[in-house]
Amino acid sequence: MQIPLLVLVVEDDFSIKELAVEALSEGGFEPQAVASGEEALALLQRDHHQYRALITDIHLQGELTGWDVARRARELNLDMPVVYMTGDSADQWPSQGVPTSILLTKPFAPVQLVTAVSNLLNAAPPTAPTE
Repeated sequence: MQIPLLVLVVEDDFSIKELAVEALSEGGFEPQAVASGEEALALLQRDHHQYRALITDIHLQGELTGWDVARRARELNLDMPVVYMTGDSADQWPSQGVPTSILLTKPFAPVQLVTAVSNLLNAAPPTAPTE
């Protein structure tokens, strides 16, 4: 039985969210998309063990940023692969980003997103199957 490659996408721009979901689906992943950091954290706190990776924009609806979401995701799962997407915050990545994450600057090609997630998953330690 193959473990689903569930990926959480946090993006408040509908067109970018749809682009990411389509690219990930075509790349063999099972994306679940939300628009705010608060929605993402609610899912992660409830089911963090089900998500294989996090893809987040930096500027989101609500109070939380993508930086906040990624830090909390890593508190819940130290090995959670994180890909940031941003149009204007790349200069903050060295100080705000979690270690061993990838940053994609918008606009990017859909294949770049799939490649980034795949590379992080391939570098991560194997996960034990959950019952």
